Amino acid sequence: MGQQKLKIKTLSQKNFNSYGEVIELKGAEELVINQGTTTRFNALALVDVGEEGGVPIISIFEGKRRPDPIKLVLMERHPLGSQAFFPLSNHGWIVVVCKSNSSGEKPDLSTIECFYARGDQGVSYQKGTWHHPLIVLEASQKFLVVDRQGDGCNLNEFSIENLDINIGPDNLINSKSID
Repeated sequence: MGQQKLKIKTLSQKNFNSYGEVIELKGAEELVINQGTTTRFNALALVDVGEEGGVPIISIFEGKRRPDPIKLVLMERHPLGSQAFFPLSNHGWIVVVCKSNSSGEKPDLSTIECFYARGDQGVSYQKGTWHHPLIVLEASQKFLVVDRQGDGCNLNEFSIENLDINIGPDNLINSKSID
């Protein structure tokens, strides 16, 4: 495939819609509860994990910074359930996704998209969405993760070669585009 640099787009629900949901407070339904002492930002994303008897679980993942330039080496998907990531610190991070090929069995690497997510934004990947494992911009970063536990094979991985993306601090600032 050769060397390819991906354009980094700013994450929004509009440009991420075909891959899942953006989890953020902007535009969320606000409910005042607990005698007015709490605001609930309601139903920020749906959890879809019930296939083959799956149940939702909550975990914390800690991503480590990859060396620059960041080389994409793996895409993965979860065919039996959605998977949501929300940062526990206010640091931006990178989301890389793509569509499936015409057979539906492998990622279509020609459709790869790269998004910059702010530290107050998470994503919920739809069931079966090809995505790269966590890409963080700090030395390490923790995320609250909601995904599926249960029977059945809920992980497909696809190794890729020769696809490089440089997301060093200068490139990140200069490469973001607003859709």
